[in-house]
Amino acid sequence: MIELRDNSLVFSFPEVHPDATCTIRFQRTLRIPDDNREYPLPPGLGSFPIEHVDDHVERLPESWRRHGGVMIPMWQSEAMWIRLGGNYPCAVQIAAGKINAVSGRRWNDRLTKRPQNYVVIPDQPWLDGFNVSKDHIRQFVAMPLGEGYTAEEQLTGSAEHGGLQIKVYPMKAEVYEEVWKLHLSWNNHVMYSVAPSMEMGLAAGGLMRQEIYKDEYGIDSWDREHTSRCFVHIVNSEVYESITGQKPPHAPPTAEDYTKAGLPWFDYYADKPAIEGSSELAGLTSVAAKVIEKTGSPLEDNAPVEPKNVKVLYDPLLVREGEF
Repeated sequence: MIELRDNSLVFSFPEVHPDATCTIRFQRTLRIPDDNREYPLPPGLGSFPIEHVDDHVERLPESWRRHGGVMIPMWQSEAMWIRLGGNYPCAVQIAAGKINAVSGRRWNDRLTKRPQNYVVIPDQPWLDGFNVSKDHIRQFVAMPLGEGYTAEEQLTGSAEHGGLQIKVYPMKAEVYEEVWKLHLSWNNHVMYSVAPSMEMGLAAGGLMRQEIYKDEYGIDSWDREHTSRCFVHIVNSEVYESITGQKPPHAPPTAEDYTKAGLPWFDYYADKPAIEGSSELAGLTSVAAKVIEKTGSPLEDNAPVEPKNVKVLYDPLLVREGEF
């Protein structure tokens, strides 16, 4: 069962276990400079509003009605990250335009071990982009379908799907009861300008240090008989109001403006093994490079920045020793 609560997707599996619930939010954020330099984690600027597709079908393409699900508004070349929450372990497949954001392979409905094509909640608190190497992602950046920017178009040659595709698998109840509950005694987990296209997909943006953690429970821990999936459509913010009657969030600040204001960036440390990056995703052409390739001009608002105010976030289970 999937519910929309307070701009969050809540996946629940009461038929598996009463605790089997996880929450997924889509967070607005700075678009980090796309200059092949490594940047820390940008801040969250609040959740994207989420609307039921079924509430607006008369103004949407027929394919969106068939997919169902929900939609979020994004400005062209706006960035996002996905917040993953919950104490009950779940395996989550995340794809952009039906390209798996972890493995780089085309969408399928099966969990795979080699390569791992999913993230694990609560071990993975967020995902900011495409898994391009063992220690780095390229930021999720919204671009219009049909112009060659998105990961889907670069890897398949077509602009058929767009949006995000999410599928959640809860941990098997017997594994949870026998294995995971042993841990609960200590667990405290807490713009580039063109005429607006309505349908958006996700392209590869700037380079950020982030690891995709290895599934340490094992692929057989996940209940593949009880799953839920959701198609998250992305609509251009410039046409969002004409569809919903609601104004979209204002355009986000640039990384340069944010940094000049002295506001914080973040780094995250967790002592967990990470999986390798995807060779397919590593070969994506980034948005900035694609803009130059297509127009001969640089991407707007892409000046390098030097984050000075970087706050370190730790896995809540780790204790920092400090000085004596």
